Order: sequence, then C-alpha cells, then structure tokens
Amino acid sequence: MNTQRITAIIPAYNEAETIEGVIIPILASPFIHEVIVVSDGSSDETCERARTAGAQVYELPHQQGKGNAMLFGVSQTASPLIVFFDADLRGLTTTHVEQLIMPVRAGTLQMHVGLRDRGKCLTALSAYLPLISGERILHRSIIEAIPKKFLEGYMVEVALNAYCRAQTLSYGATPLVGLSIRRKYEKVGMPLAVLQYGRMFYQVGRAMIMVRLARFTGKF
Repeated sequence: MNTQRITAIIPAYNEAETIEGVIIPILASPFIHEVIVVSDGSSDETCERARTAGAQVYELPHQQGKGNAMLFGVSQTASPLIVFFDADLRGLTTTHVEQLIMPVRAGTLQMHVGLRDRGKCLTALSAYLPLISGERILHRSIIEAIPKKFLEGYMVEVALNAYCRAQTLSYGATPLVGLSIRRKYEKVGMPLAVLQYGRMFYQVGRAMIMVRLARFTGKF
C-alpha cells in the first residue's frame, strides 16, 4: 500500500465565509496527513476560523500573491506529495478529495487536476482548455523545480502544466461533480470583480507567453 505522506495546502485571502467548509472535508480523508492554511495578509476572520476547523495556520504579514503563499506552504512541510485547494470552494466533499488525490497516490500520474462543476457541457469542455484550477495534487519535486519567477500570482497553474509537458511527466484532470466556488462579485461587488478578473486573465495570458518563450530558449 502507498504510504506516502500527503499535505494539503490552502492559500487564502479573506475567505472567512468558506474556509471551514474547505478544511473539514479534507481533514476527514484518511489519506491527508495535515492541512496547512497560508493566510496571504487576510484582514478578516480567515485565520481564526481555519484554526477552529483544525488546520495549521501561517499568517503572511501582507499580501504576496497566491503563488508565494503556495510556496510558503510547501516550505513548511516535508511531505513528498502536495495537494492544493483554493479557499473559496463550495460543496467540497471528502469524496472529491479522494477522487483528486488517488491517481497520484497510486502512481498513475505525476500531477492531477480537479475540474469544478460548470454543468455537463462546460465541464467537459474545460478538460480541453488550459488547466488553471487551483485543486491539484503533485509531487513536490515538480513545484520545487520551477523558477520562482514563473510562480508569481496566477501564473503558477500555467507554469505547473508547462513544466509537466516539458519534462514529459504524466498529468491529467477529472470532473468533481457538485464542486463550485464563491465568485469574486459575491465578495467585492461587480465593479471591483471585473477589475480582478481582468488582472487574473492578464496574468494567465502573460504566463502562457513567458513559459512558451522559456521553453523555446531552453530555460524551462
């Protein structure tokens, strides 16, 4: 039986409303050995609620971006397998957790990504689009091998995909039925959400260009 230690890492910025509902089903899985929440400069009750739910919590003094929060979490554990979850998930279950981790735990894949439920057609389509979901398990050696400049902000998921392709590591994705997220407009209102979405898409697009150039020049 595979007994490799698995640590779940949840980067979080002001996600007090949903953080407990993410932590509890993860901790309920017998295959997860610890849950680490990295608060990326949160100013609400994210940290208190995460501790109440049973996670180890680390507080960054100011917002440094998702990628840096993820890397900080990795630095706080020696586990060979790392599974990441976003902190704003809704409907996460222990079954989802185990659907996500099993292909890597069993040695079938080196990285596995969960696809959120967007309805039958859109979820099926998302398997053919860039895998930018925050729910993914991988060998820690993958994220540790990527230059830090490719792991800033929302670039991290694109960089992880590209590294696996460049190194011919096996990876894949599976739909997690019933899993959704709390939308940005629910958190900050529509005008600010539009700006945040714009910044996110810009960073993802920039990451795709940077990573492709780096691969072309042999730097990735």
